[in-house]
Amino acid sequence: MAAKLIALACFRSEGYGDLSPRPHYPSMPSYPKGKGVSTQESSSVEQGSSPPEAKAATFSVFGMTCSACAGSVEKAVKRLPGIREAVVDVLNNKAQVLFYPTFVNEETIRETIEDVGFEATLIEDQMNERAIQVCRIHINGMTCTSCSSTIESALQAIHGVQKAQVALATEEAEVQYDPKIVNYTQILEAIEDTGFEAILISSGEDISKIALKVDGFRTDHSLRIIEESLQALPGVQDINVSPELNKISLSYKPDMTGPRNFINVIESTGSKRFKARIYPEGGVRETHRKDEIKQYYRSFMWSLIFTIPVFLTSMVFMYIPGIKNAFDTKVVNMLSVGMVLRWVLSTPVQFIIGRRFYIGAYKALRHGSANMDVLIALGTNAAYFFSVYSVLRAATSKDFKGTDFFETSAMLISFILLGKYLEVLAKGKTSAAIAKLMDLAPETAILLTVDSEGNVVNEEEIDSRLIQKNDVIKIIPGAKVASDGFVIWGQSHVNESMITGEARPVAKRKGDTVIGGTVNENGALHIKATRVGSESALSQIVRLVESAQLAKAPVQKFADRISKFFVPLVIILSFSTWLAWFLAGKFHWYPKSWIPSSLDSFELALQFGISVMVIACPCALGLATPTAVMVGTGVGASEGVLIKGGKALESAHKVNCIVFDKTGTLTVGKPVVVNRKLLKNMLLQEFLELTAATEVNSEHPLAKAVVEYAKKFREDEENPAWPEARDFVSITGHGVKAIVRNKEIIVGNKSLMLSHNIAIPMDAEEILAEAERMAQTGILVSIDREVVGVLAISDPLKPGAEEAISILKSMKIKSIMVTGDNWGTANSIAKEVGIETVFAEAKPEQKSEKVKDLQASGYIVAMVGDGINDSPALVAADVGMAIGAGTDIAIEAADIVLMKSNLEDVITAIDLSRRTFFHIRLNYIWALGYNLLGIPIAAGVLFPSTGFRLPPWIAGAAMAASSVSVVCCSLLLKYYKRPEKLDNLEIRGIRIE
Repeated sequence: MAAKLIALACFRSEGYGDLSPRPHYPSMPSYPKGKGVSTQESSSVEQGSSPPEAKAATFSVFGMTCSACAGSVEKAVKRLPGIREAVVDVLNNKAQVLFYPTFVNEETIRETIEDVGFEATLIEDQMNERAIQVCRIHINGMTCTSCSSTIESALQAIHGVQKAQVALATEEAEVQYDPKIVNYTQILEAIEDTGFEAILISSGEDISKIALKVDGFRTDHSLRIIEESLQALPGVQDINVSPELNKISLSYKPDMTGPRNFINVIESTGSKRFKARIYPEGGVRETHRKDEIKQYYRSFMWSLIFTIPVFLTSMVFMYIPGIKNAFDTKVVNMLSVGMVLRWVLSTPVQFIIGRRFYIGAYKALRHGSANMDVLIALGTNAAYFFSVYSVLRAATSKDFKGTDFFETSAMLISFILLGKYLEVLAKGKTSAAIAKLMDLAPETAILLTVDSEGNVVNEEEIDSRLIQKNDVIKIIPGAKVASDGFVIWGQSHVNESMITGEARPVAKRKGDTVIGGTVNENGALHIKATRVGSESALSQIVRLVESAQLAKAPVQKFADRISKFFVPLVIILSFSTWLAWFLAGKFHWYPKSWIPSSLDSFELALQFGISVMVIACPCALGLATPTAVMVGTGVGASEGVLIKGGKALESAHKVNCIVFDKTGTLTVGKPVVVNRKLLKNMLLQEFLELTAATEVNSEHPLAKAVVEYAKKFREDEENPAWPEARDFVSITGHGVKAIVRNKEIIVGNKSLMLSHNIAIPMDAEEILAEAERMAQTGILVSIDREVVGVLAISDPLKPGAEEAISILKSMKIKSIMVTGDNWGTANSIAKEVGIETVFAEAKPEQKSEKVKDLQASGYIVAMVGDGINDSPALVAADVGMAIGAGTDIAIEAADIVLMKSNLEDVITAIDLSRRTFFHIRLNYIWALGYNLLGIPIAAGVLFPSTGFRLPPWIAGAAMAASSVSVVCCSLLLKYYKRPEKLDNLEIRGIRIE
């Protein structure tokens, strides 16, 4: 998933076509009805043909030796029209290509690979079906880690479920399952069997969901007709109708259909009186969050209405003489008006407003677990039913002088509801990063209608959520790009900083890819939508952040273990407290003066027992880690650091050794010619023309550097016409040769010249040796078997790399470089940046072994790389960090993705993880410390010496406040600032890229 989004965000097509003076696309196929057309044109969706589906093919590629070879193949394939994605795996000698058959076929792709200089064979030509699917589920009713653990255990027990994660903070579950064995309906039923409400968010990455509001129908029969019409559409997976909300929810395959097709079908059904539009609501989580906030607010306000009079009659009015006499007036025997009034007012609070706690406690106990609801239900019921007993005794006795605790149960419920209300409010803010990411998408888009010849015949403004695959969208200057796609007309500059972190606007021309949510700076663009809905780069970033927030950090296991025993232990402590104080009073083990005048020894013991029960808070422990991880990963996303979950976050804060790859990590990764030397008397321009004419046929990075250098000496620098090269041959790992202007040109390294029996002059030998000392690559050029010149090529060091390594040293982190390059280049680069330990000429498996050796020496190792050959080391490291501009495989293997490709983000990732775990520790100290101090105080350990006791309603307020305080402590992470040293670098004008 991450691989796709980064590949899309960072891919730049180099195949610029001619820019047409007007929007006309001669190379485009005519659009089928229902795809890439306006809503008017697609009214007869059922009869329209579906657009071409993407197809996958796998090729076996022989001859690749390094990541440069893989990069050459990947770029050559991506230049072809109709290529959606291409990934080359040098380790397994394979290339996987996702393409549109309308534009290109397997044979063309195979020939393109062979043109680069490698042997290619088609070994697979159909899409691999996923053996495992992922569904996301929203769960209502969880109160503490005991609830989440119960659901997780139930899901893990289902045959066919591979992995299940339940997050208390986000109230979501992510389940990986085998669709051949179990389906998501059975998973939902399993959750509901445990006593919680389950709502499906998504059932797989290949299926999109949308909700439509339908107006104009009068009967359920009309709705059934609409449902049947929609069901007939190809690609529709599931339909859910809610007549009371005028709502139809659909799951569908975006490759086959889309929301505009649904609206057209609905509005053309029957007598065309129906109207449909996107349902006006946010996501499932946000909608539920708002409902939950409203629900807790209403419950608290109603509770307050009843509780305030109860509090006044028991705590305030009893000290005002006139009013006290009125409330003390006897109704029957010793039953007073005040008692009756408190009973009447507290009963709705206990059984109607507090009903949620009974339901939660019943669900938990039914499945053999105990949660916070059990504690609240036991505590409030003990106070309420003892009070009922006191009332009944008073009504039937003429000398009973008991006290009721109705204010205890009512005030307990009120304070707990207030705490839950504040907690839900605070928890909503922990996922603010996702909301900010979603806000990047524009609300509307301009849809173009194109005729069969490719001419624009109409344009229409639509909701951006109605965009379908293969639509042609117009992007005006200053507007946000409405969808991922590629430019088919126009040229402009696009600001992609919100996705890639690159501050400079990127030039866009015909054939270049664009990312939804980025901003078009100047010229108008027409783009063809290729990835919509859940497939877009923005959606995948959001999904990555959401998955990270679901994943539990290992430290969370500590809280999960405690939660299993916490509530039963508290119940035992509470009963023991009541029994100890009751027996002490019964046998006069303490003076009678200790007992307040309004209570007897039994009532005093009962208050201590209830206080212990309600002050204990399992919620604070359960929220300590997930809320901090949520905020930490959200902050990381806003800083361009995508952290894949709590485990990566936890491991990163322990890192004390970082292994850097060289090319593309410490260096820019784009070689440039830095020096040249002619050894024969000839014109420089002629020398460069002959060299460039030979190298232009190669996709090797060094060849591209030579061609770019030669362009600078031509007047037609943008698109120069080089002399024709015949009999071109690429010698993998050595160089190239060809016939140009009837001259044999050989360009390559020293070994290539020797293999062709070409003598190397002493001057050339000296230049090659000097180049190696300066971390440069020397290339020899021979014309007709005679060396005529030398080119020195260097991969420049990233600006500020030396400062980044210096900052890591100050953080007590050891830096090591492991590279596949030669020792001379590696040592030179290492010396320049300040790295003391170097391992050069390392193969991919050797990089991995070096990481393991460091781990065996006691280091916690992070690996920073960008190439396919870095993937084994990224997996082996405790924390793998992939440069955002790197290859898909490297990004998939990594734990942390540095979106901006900046070395400074390595420092940011480690510093952010350290700060996050500082807050997690604070949360645990508070949550554990609160319980360790609060429970003894509630049990009355201070009462003998100070006379201080904690009334149950104050204990309830303290319990509610503890959860809120933990969430607020996590929220302080939102104000995270990068280390000042990084800001100082930018002030001095150094941007680490």
